[in-house]
Amino acid sequence: MPETTLPVFLADELPTAGEALLEGEEARHAATVRRMRVGERLILSDGEGELARCVITAVQTGRDASVRLDVEERWTEPAPALRVVVAQALVKGDRGELAVELATEAGADAVLPWRAARSVARWEDGARGDKALERWRATARSAAKQARRGRVPEIPGPVGTAALVDLIRASAVTLVLESGVAERLADVALPDSGNLILVIGPEGGITDDELTTFTEAGATPVRLGPTVLRTSTAAAVALGALGALTTRWT
Repeated sequence: MPETTLPVFLADELPTAGEALLEGEEARHAATVRRMRVGERLILSDGEGELARCVITAVQTGRDASVRLDVEERWTEPAPALRVVVAQALVKGDRGELAVELATEAGADAVLPWRAARSVARWEDGARGDKALERWRATARSAAKQARRGRVPEIPGPVGTAALVDLIRASAVTLVLESGVAERLADVALPDSGNLILVIGPEGGITDDELTTFTEAGATPVRLGPTVLRTSTAAAVALGALGALTTRWT
């Protein structure tokens, strides 16, 4: 089976050679859900670019499931020179998780939860906010495995507009997706390296004050095309365009 079709499982640490042991939820998924058996192969990833192709030598099912492996080959997936950070406005319900899922599959290197002025969801400090953040992180891990990615996008804690402005000032370039502007993403000169921040507004849109603040900090408002995209799909579409317009896909 080609490596691009082998299932990917996450492990905290990868051995350089010899044997490996997959335990916990990942082992239960391999042994019980996928029903993998001795002799089958899989990819282990630490989520930070280190991967290993392994062959299964023993499987234990049940509550204490485990999968014993022999490491056949190990390699490193290099980080892209141009790193895309999606500043995703908080949205209510499962649309935020859908945005993270699609952005991860499309290649986002980080997803930054942003408390936009028109965000209905607020993610206040405390247990409820922590739970919402963990759902985004779990979604990114699952989507990275589905996409056979060796790197799981970073998802830090949520930030307000002032903190986002500081990141914009330090970035190589920042693009704010806004349907009502004249400049197209395809017309912007893009760097070969550094951090590219992609700002995605909430369902109610980015306010005029936010847009002015971002522009004064050095951001460029751009549109993707003639239609208006939902906040859950905008980042994925923009990442596809960036893949074609830069060297990220080569």
